[in-house]
Amino acid sequence: VRFTNKDITCQIAYARIQGDVVVCSAYAHELPRYGVKVGLTNYSAAYCTGLLLARRHLAKLGLADTYKGNDDINGEEYFVEREGEGARPFYAILDTGLARTSTGARVFAALKGACDGGLDIPHNEKRFAG
Repeated sequence: VRFTNKDITCQIAYARIQGDVVVCSAYAHELPRYGVKVGLTNYSAAYCTGLLLARRHLAKLGLADTYKGNDDINGEEYFVEREGEGARPFYAILDTGLARTSTGARVFAALKGACDGGLDIPHNEKRFAG
């Protein structure tokens, strides 16, 4: 997750010797297509960008129907659980980069959006706002 003055970038990437490979990405400037027209760098836009990344990546892997994510968005802690004997949920680790990880930071909104979208990211509820 990276923040600029005008945009939010969420990516799923892995490292290779030749260089990093970005598998999937979502940007806050894409949100007006989905109804979020203003405030593209605030807390709610970070949540929506994380959610967009999760749904886009699971659709790319063919797991979007198996792992639908959190249907009841109420701010409570949510963890993806394995469904049957099929594929496990996609596991990822949050990389905050140089962003400060204080309680309520926007980077944790993107984390919450990705978790609610169906990605398996280890986290704790203490860092979310509220």
